[in-house]
Amino acid sequence: MTEFEEDLPHNGLMDVIASGVGVPVEALRLLLTILAGYPVAAFYQKFLAVIADKTVHHMFFAGCGAGLCYFNYGRDTYHSLIAILTTYFLVLLLRKKTQIFLAINFIFHMSYLLLGYFYTSSNDYDILWTMPHCILVLRMIGYGFDITDGLKEESELSKDQKETALKEPPSLLELLAFSYFPSGFLHEGNMEAGVRRFGAGAFYLIVCQVGLRYLPDSYFLTPEFAQVSFVKRIYFLGFWAKFSLYKYISCWLLTEGALICIGLTYKGEDKNGQPDWSGCSNVKLKLLETGNTMEHYVQSFNVNTNQWVGQYIYKRLKFLNNRTISYGAALGFLAIWHGYHSGYYMTFLMEYMVVSTEKQITRFYTKVVLPQWGHILNNSDIYKLLYFITLKSYNVVYMGWCLTAFVFLKYERWIVVYGAVNYYGFTFLVLWAAFYHTYNHFFRSSSRKLAGEDQKLQDNNTDKLVEEKKPEDKKSE
Repeated sequence: MTEFEEDLPHNGLMDVIASGVGVPVEALRLLLTILAGYPVAAFYQKFLAVIADKTVHHMFFAGCGAGLCYFNYGRDTYHSLIAILTTYFLVLLLRKKTQIFLAINFIFHMSYLLLGYFYTSSNDYDILWTMPHCILVLRMIGYGFDITDGLKEESELSKDQKETALKEPPSLLELLAFSYFPSGFLHEGNMEAGVRRFGAGAFYLIVCQVGLRYLPDSYFLTPEFAQVSFVKRIYFLGFWAKFSLYKYISCWLLTEGALICIGLTYKGEDKNGQPDWSGCSNVKLKLLETGNTMEHYVQSFNVNTNQWVGQYIYKRLKFLNNRTISYGAALGFLAIWHGYHSGYYMTFLMEYMVVSTEKQITRFYTKVVLPQWGHILNNSDIYKLLYFITLKSYNVVYMGWCLTAFVFLKYERWIVVYGAVNYYGFTFLVLWAAFYHTYNHFFRSSSRKLAGEDQKLQDNNTDKLVEEKKPEDKKSE
């Protein structure tokens, strides 16, 4: 038993339960913490929602959040307290010295997080204090920007900044409540909508567990995997990637269900006049399951973090007057924010390359193929069927390629998986690039529009980061 485990409360009982259900004890604590959101929401709605004094609300959520944090991470909870208190005192001392405050706040939180990664990282995706702390870092950095925006004139603020600017600093208690559990209490919760989201989360969790039992991570590092047929290998990897994504999706859906029950997620009425409870949604399920490209995955997965990066990194680099640099900085920040593992950097590099390639293919298809052959292709049922099968196959197999480095993290692990599938992801990108640029070279007259649109490729890639929604730091992951 490690020193960390000895520090956690009731570790013996948790070990017994975790062993009985066949999951790591850290994963069981995390699941119980997520599910605890539902009794917390029920207690709040029954006993606290009617209390006018907001101090009681803040105390309740700060206490619940800190307690659940301690349940998961023991005395390592002090890391989050240090982060919150540091920003609180920086605001008191340096708020009006905007540039100095923002620089110190940003450097402190990113440095603390990266040091945490350095001292705790291993070959696996560990459930340690750094996992929630990376979200806290976004909140504290975003909170710093919101505080300084509150000092500006309304005319100086963008639409997003007007929604989040804070004219007066919150109290320490309010900051603690915001940090440990969002404290927006504008509407009564909707139990029916919350339970539906809970059901969706439970479904994805079950599918994830069953799928990964048949296709565990370790299988893809074995000689047995490398010996099956190539088609099976790439499809196995693709389905494994879907099951791996469902781990995150199930957690987000279960958490969102509890927040809906509290009432935090209310956005007003939709176009049909019905209550819209999607204010904290971190995944667009319909787009995720019906999309055909990697860009659809990017747009539908981890939505809140993408929005945060869009508002607090990409848009605030507007003064550089270069969208390519701004977009590169946004992706670079995301990679560093995740940690030191080479897999993170390979993943975001692949995101850039794959999404850019998809846009080239789409333009080539619509500008070159359809004008010449569209009248035949669009009237062929066989072609429509093949087109559908091709897109769905691409969606599955390329997801496996793109997620491999993110899950296996270390170069010596993800390169083994890449080699086992014959580096097909790189091969496709290289072959397409060779064809595309060769075509542009030999058919200049018909490809000038394509070449001109390539100059706008980077601008298009930023669309997924700058959607007009509230940023993540006002929401729960």
